[in-house]
Amino acid sequence: MGLGGCIILIAVGAILTFATDWHARGVNLDVVGLILMAVGIIGVAVFTSVLRRRRFLPPATTIVEEDRRDHLT
Repeated sequence: MGLGGCIILIAVGAILTFATDWHARGVNLDVVGLILMAVGIIGVAVFTSVLRRRRFLPPATTIVEEDRRDHLT
């Protein structure tokens, strides 16, 4: 899940928690909204930690081996 998906989860969770007054039998939409916001926040944290780790890794070096047989003739 990318950063955009995490932000959408946070937004949908906030809408369900704070901006709706719907009532569904057997489902507490406030709790569902809080769960969605928590999952979105955890996703943002994981995404930024992975991005930070990638940014600080040195670029991979390529090792080129010469073919010595061409230089012997």
